[in-house]
Amino acid sequence: MAVSDSPSGASTPPQQEQTNKYGFTKPLSLAGPTDADLHRNNDLEKLLLDSGLYESNDESAARKEVLHRLDQIVKSWVKQLTRQRGYTDQMVEDANAVIFTFGSYRLGVHGPGVDIDTLCIGPSYVNREEDFFILLHNILAEMEEVSELQPVPDAHVPVMKFKFQGISIDLLYASISLLVVPEDLDISHGSVLYDVDEPTVRSLNGCRVADQILKLVPNIEHFRTTLRCLKFWAKRRGVYSNVTGFLGGVNWAILVARICQLYPNAIPSMLVSRFFRVYTQWRWPNPVMLCSIEENELGFPIWDPRRNPRDRFHTMPIITPAYPCMNSSYNVSASTLRVMMEQFRYGNKICDEIDLNKAQWSALFQPYVFFEAYKNYLQVDIVASDTDDLLAWKGWVESRLRLLTLKIERDTNGMLQCHPYPHEYIDTSKPCAHSAFFMGLQRKEGVRGQEGQQFDIRGTVDEFRQEINMYIYWKPGMEIFVSHVRRKQLPAFVFPDGYKRSRMPRHTSHPTEKTGDDATKSYSGSGPSERCIKRKSYPEMVEKKPDKRASISPQRLECVSPESCTNKSGGTAQMSIDSIEGVWLAGSTTKSDNSNCEIKSSDVLPGSGLSTEVADMQIGEPGFVDTTHDMLKSRSVEVPNENGVVNGDKAQDLALDCLESEETESTNKFSHCKAGVIDMDQRLDKACNFITRDECSDYVPKASSQNLNCEISDSEVL
Repeated sequence: MAVSDSPSGASTPPQQEQTNKYGFTKPLSLAGPTDADLHRNNDLEKLLLDSGLYESNDESAARKEVLHRLDQIVKSWVKQLTRQRGYTDQMVEDANAVIFTFGSYRLGVHGPGVDIDTLCIGPSYVNREEDFFILLHNILAEMEEVSELQPVPDAHVPVMKFKFQGISIDLLYASISLLVVPEDLDISHGSVLYDVDEPTVRSLNGCRVADQILKLVPNIEHFRTTLRCLKFWAKRRGVYSNVTGFLGGVNWAILVARICQLYPNAIPSMLVSRFFRVYTQWRWPNPVMLCSIEENELGFPIWDPRRNPRDRFHTMPIITPAYPCMNSSYNVSASTLRVMMEQFRYGNKICDEIDLNKAQWSALFQPYVFFEAYKNYLQVDIVASDTDDLLAWKGWVESRLRLLTLKIERDTNGMLQCHPYPHEYIDTSKPCAHSAFFMGLQRKEGVRGQEGQQFDIRGTVDEFRQEINMYIYWKPGMEIFVSHVRRKQLPAFVFPDGYKRSRMPRHTSHPTEKTGDDATKSYSGSGPSERCIKRKSYPEMVEKKPDKRASISPQRLECVSPESCTNKSGGTAQMSIDSIEGVWLAGSTTKSDNSNCEIKSSDVLPGSGLSTEVADMQIGEPGFVDTTHDMLKSRSVEVPNENGVVNGDKAQDLALDCLESEETESTNKFSHCKAGVIDMDQRLDKACNFITRDECSDYVPKASSQNLNCEISDSEVL
């Protein structure tokens, strides 16, 4: 196997020379730890150990054994294909494939139970579409050690997910332009990128980026401890999920590596504190980069908003350090950036108190109380006939949930903000395979509303459902239901220990964590007698009057699919509307005598979307980007002059104090920054604008043409 020997799956790169330690800028501080810092660092490392973030020796050995077994499987697979295609006996003998690791395992920050990101590199005549996703898939499917096999060929980075002897594996494939793949292949060399397509480049870059990160940090062990800590924090605070629109492993790794470059002599306890201090004041969309962006004669597209119009709309650019440099955080939206900035401020406040001995490290890792942070939620229920179907169906839906966030931002002109929560909830009481995800809803902070303002996103949700239903592997029983629920109507299964109205923690991250009741309306029609929401017309459903003491679950999806429910009258079930405490709520129960399907609803809008009136909006401080148009207005454009010289102190590394500025006479580098050495505790309060062209406004996406009724009175804003 190409990688082994170390806990990260790769040999540890040697420490870099002083001139290369800090990327392309000078450090902000060269100060080392004080006695108090050392004491806090010991406390932090003890907490991480007690939290179970390190795997045992037995688990480590099991992972190495699985990787060795997987390496044997792909070698045998390639030899089999070589023989079948009529190559000579010598070619069959020389035929080879190698396994590399990347992600947390290669960086050395993996914990117990996490998956292993792996890459199989094969010869040029073994392709991804048929040989990998069909032939190798079939080989794995027949093995007893393999379970939960799930191919995802249409992903941005095509992947095959499965468990091997109980250990989760994400396996990518890259076919390089060699007939024989050497066992000691140097994946960091640019030659591996010759004559390959872009999906292959993205597959290869996982390993290349991980190796480059380890080469660019001053102290690898300090980097690993800090990254392990911040990944743990991000998961506890609900902001660890690339697929949902937050940040994934490589994003957090680059952010932490940049802090290590800026504070090269700091220890993990200091680096964690500086992490929040720096990124709380970061002026997004200024990019985070570990090194200058490299251009190459291979001609692959690189992240460059001066040339690529699409790059100008990226909200939170975090640039990979290996060629071709890409934005690893393209999934981030205005709403998810808002949530992350709130959490950065929360972390910064706690770290300030820890530095003053007013708090312990445990306060930093308090879980985010998502279901007390908002008054309105979207609930997305996913059901399938069995667990195998649900695994594939849920993966497809989850990968598209961020699009629902983007569509809501688009269709409400950024006025309705979404907070997708990257945790899955399961109602075990249902006989069908079930999974649910939730989004918090609130009006854009700092905006005064009008009387009766209402957000109609029924068309948005319907468009989203239509796209979801285009799943090419769809099977009968795969269904998705989207409903709007108030906080007090949340289903019981999201509170595994029982629902308790707990007091809010001392340290809240933003005004929306304050609790209170809210008036929420879901209706269609103009009068009380007409205020009902029609379910999608399923021919076999029966209407029953609501039971006000029924389960508070917004949807009792106790069936494989709506089609399995029967309606004696053959008509369309409608949900009756009850007025409770002056709030119009949908509350109905439909049940079939001929099936076990029961759907109890509260503000349910399966099928056609929903219309919500939101009044839980807190007035908060502005300052982060909420729409593409605002983002573009927040940054100016500076272009090389006729001599090819970029002016002044433009492309600094991003929202740091630029203590020196000078003319830069090279157009070969994308960005240049001069940052002086300052005291470690000096606040970072000046932004060096990263720029785009004025014509970017031509690319601002148009809002949906549907009518959006937005009327919320100022008296409703708490």
